[in-house]
Amino acid sequence: MTAFKKYISVIGICLLLGSCDPFVGEFTSEDQPIVFTASNITGASDGPYDGGGIKVLTWNIRFGSGRMAFFGDSCGDAVISTNENISSTLEAIADTINQIDADIVFLQEVDIESKRTGYWDQMQFLLDNTYLNYGLYASIWQADYIPADGLGRMNMGNAILSRYELKDGERIQLSLRGDQSSLVRHFYLRRNILKAQIPYFTTESRAFYAVNIHATAFATDDTKERHINKYLEVLEEINSKGDVFITGGDLNAVPPGANTDYCIIDMCPGESYHTNESEKFHKEGSYFNNFPGESDILAPLFEQFRSAIKLSDTNNPVHFTHAPSTSTLQGGGINRHDRKLDYLFTNRFWEDGLSYTHQGAWQLSDHMPVSGVFKPASY
Repeated sequence: MTAFKKYISVIGICLLLGSCDPFVGEFTSEDQPIVFTASNITGASDGPYDGGGIKVLTWNIRFGSGRMAFFGDSCGDAVISTNENISSTLEAIADTINQIDADIVFLQEVDIESKRTGYWDQMQFLLDNTYLNYGLYASIWQADYIPADGLGRMNMGNAILSRYELKDGERIQLSLRGDQSSLVRHFYLRRNILKAQIPYFTTESRAFYAVNIHATAFATDDTKERHINKYLEVLEEINSKGDVFITGGDLNAVPPGANTDYCIIDMCPGESYHTNESEKFHKEGSYFNNFPGESDILAPLFEQFRSAIKLSDTNNPVHFTHAPSTSTLQGGGINRHDRKLDYLFTNRFWEDGLSYTHQGAWQLSDHMPVSGVFKPASY
């Protein structure tokens, strides 16, 4: 069953019951992130900061499902992952984080006690199985019960994990999709920006912020533009006060100068695009020119701030961060990674030659980790 039909199934049940409110989490501007702490605090320091490089990592971990052919974003119809798959994938994700050894980690698509991922608390698992001590979590999809194909309880969101204490966490709501009916939109993701201050790196004159984002993937209107503009607004506000930020996330946008049409590459068996007979000419999430200016939507970020992967290198295949589900059908090779969607930025500087796209993590998610080292001399 397609993702659309699954949503229709949920909506039909809600109409029979007269309301969907008990099922879907709503968020207000006052909602704060959930605070997590590792069971054993290790290697943390209350300060002062010793002036060393600050290593940063961003990674969409695809709710710990690895390469499961999930109905929502790949060529499959799976709904529930096996406990064995989740266990082995989370262990491998924790191992990868430990190997990269970043001080601050931005994660997207983290599940907390969701039925589809065996009710694992992925936040607590990752804190307890890495050197990281503190975490903040902001849900983007929360429901006590989704009555479609046994999907059941759902809680997925953004996270910041840190070696050092996080404070003043803030969940900043992004606008909902404008290309959906009000009923479908009621069930859809509440994407957000997760922002926090890290006192260990804060000085008398400058606060130090970590900012995580997961922008819309499938909108065909200008929702993505509104998400990126809000992201810029948050970063510009920090910058205007003379404070420092590092930020990362899955922007679901290609860099300026990149190819904008991946419909055929992403096409699953039985699908058809780019023909007059197609139900939809373009595949949602695979086309990046839905509105004027979308192809250059990230240009202001590169112009105002500094990317860990320089703009001149973003269209080099060694820095592509997305490997679609069809790459498993194509057998890998040059088609395994085909576009860049994940980024790190700062309003200061990165150490030259120490930014990497970790494409070896291909089997753990459809997104690759990106790391960089914040340059302490610029701080």
